[in-house]
Amino acid sequence: MKELDPLLHSQLRLAIISLLLSVEEADFNYLKENTQATSGNLSVQIDKLSEAGYIEVRKEIVGKKPRTSCRLTETGREALEKYVSALKEYLGKMF
Repeated sequence: MKELDPLLHSQLRLAIISLLLSVEEADFNYLKENTQATSGNLSVQIDKLSEAGYIEVRKEIVGKKPRTSCRLTETGREALEKYVSALKEYLGKMF
């Protein structure tokens, strides 16, 4: 049986990846609003996904305000596909 990716098995990291799957790019505020995570927790989870190569993070200054945006990488897309496939395999055994 396939192993579930422990990086994606976290509820917040899975939510981030899932949100990024449906958009080309999302900024920090969009992710915060849609996951209802705290800024600190969201920031930590974004760093973990970025370190794994699952997302790209771009930080810039717009006007006088910092803007962080994230984009799903091909590695992240493949990891999510494998995760969903493994989950289906687990669930298939139950039904």
